[in-house]
Amino acid sequence: MVNSDFIQMLQNASVPDARFEFRCMLEQITGNRFAPALNADQQNRILSMIQRRIQGEPLQYILGEWEFYGMRIFVGKGVLIPRPDTEILVDTALHWANYKSGLKILDLCTGSGCIALALKKNLPDAEISAVDTSETALAYAQKNADYHHLAVHFYHADVLDKNFAENFRNFDMIVSNPPYLTSQEMQELQIEVRHEPAIALFGGPAEDGTYFYRKITDTWKDALKPSGLLAYEIGWKQAERVSMLLNSHAFRNIQTFQDLEQRDRVVSAEKI
Repeated sequence: MVNSDFIQMLQNASVPDARFEFRCMLEQITGNRFAPALNADQQNRILSMIQRRIQGEPLQYILGEWEFYGMRIFVGKGVLIPRPDTEILVDTALHWANYKSGLKILDLCTGSGCIALALKKNLPDAEISAVDTSETALAYAQKNADYHHLAVHFYHADVLDKNFAENFRNFDMIVSNPPYLTSQEMQELQIEVRHEPAIALFGGPAEDGTYFYRKITDTWKDALKPSGLLAYEIGWKQAERVSMLLNSHAFRNIQTFQDLEQRDRVVSAEKI
């Protein structure tokens, strides 16, 4: 088989950006996105990858990695795939930090660790802690930290556990990309996204998907220093509700930031 045959297989299965996805697979196997020919072993390996993709498995899981904020992030079944929209949260945090030294930062619902590691890479003298309830996700987070030689303190715990949260104080910044999809949105997920852990996607019993924002704000606000920053990634329809929530908890300088599609994606605020 030639490369065009593999691309055609993906196109026939209605895989979006089939040519791009094939090039990613090709690079994974050969180290070259434009390898002109494959030997028998390479053909078998790429055929296996294509069959997995046709069955709906995310490309990122098949490759075992994805890029986030210019960093190689290892991912697989059981961990949320890093997305470009989440880079807006990192941008927001770094802009607020403005290269201040010695910051103490907490990342809640860390998943693959991509946010915490991007912050550590850009704020090397910051002390960064990260929490997640999934042992699988934390294993990937630690693998990513080890790969990039970045020191982040990872904790296995429920981010809604107030007793656990009481052990943490005096943070300059708390960031979080919590689960925020509504029940309706969960039912409408693309087949690829259904492979990702529901625990990292579903926003809980609140019909508007804001359950975790309310619980996290209440549970962790005392861990922030006065004038400290709390920044959330949000669903694009949730900015007003999350802003009102933060206002009700006496936060100030509440701001909303848009993603590349000009949709509301991050809400940040400072503790009074």
